Amino acid sequence: MKNFHKSPYIYVSEVSIKVGDLTKSLQFYEQIVGLKLLEKAGSIATLTADDRTPILKLEQPEGVTPKEEKTVGLYHFALLLPTRKDLSEYLRHILKIGYPIGAADHHVSEALYLNDPDGNGIEIYRDRPDSEWIWKDGLVHMTTEQLDGNAILAESSGEWSRLPSNTKMGHIHLHVNDVKRAETFYTELLGFEVVSYYPQAAFLSSGNYHHHIAINLWQGADAKKPSHNSVGLNWYTIVYPNVQTLDRIVANLKQQDVPITENNQFIETEDPSGNKIRLTV
Repeated sequence: MKNFHKSPYIYVSEVSIKVGDLTKSLQFYEQIVGLKLLEKAGSIATLTADDRTPILKLEQPEGVTPKEEKTVGLYHFALLLPTRKDLSEYLRHILKIGYPIGAADHHVSEALYLNDPDGNGIEIYRDRPDSEWIWKDGLVHMTTEQLDGNAILAESSGEWSRLPSNTKMGHIHLHVNDVKRAETFYTELLGFEVVSYYPQAAFLSSGNYHHHIAINLWQGADAKKPSHNSVGLNWYTIVYPNVQTLDRIVANLKQQDVPITENNQFIETEDPSGNKIRLTV
């Protein structure tokens, strides 16, 4: 199995979300999801799987408001587990505590779905070996079928404690208000390729992964950018393999007059729907 989340590929590494109550959210992400607090400063907390690498950032904005409907932003972020055994242990944990979940077999992966206390979507999944993925005419076959939970549970017998240290941010799935426009932005400007389509949705990746980014129109073409202090997506990070590649991406954005902000750590921009992105190496 290739590691699609390191150089030379382009991938998502960290997601920042806004939450209504930082203390309550920290408890959820540590005890229910299984991440570990890396750092807390004021109203911002950084979580990790390996005790050193930021994977999720929580922020409680001043005057925070509940998640808004019919807006662009986060559909879900997805935490990729190393093995099916890890997914088995997590499923046993979530069933034991009785937290509500959804589940699906996508053929390329097996996935569990849950929401945090504010309604931010989370996927926790494992990939099937890429040698088993089915490709036709440059597109990968993905579907949504019932997950065989009993078969997954049979993969392990041990007690769950927390997410494995080599858990990664596998992908992010976004609400947009124009799929074709967003697809053009992510492919022609940011360097991704379309690898699958679904009704009102497109899946994009680097290096023939099943998807690093997904975009959908499921909140409608009239979906607005949420207010700055509402629960939901804050920003997410895309990692490029080297400075030369990032420089080329920045040149693409400037050529199309896409607003960017540059500093020593990252380049910040927005997709056409207003989803905020940090670009780095």
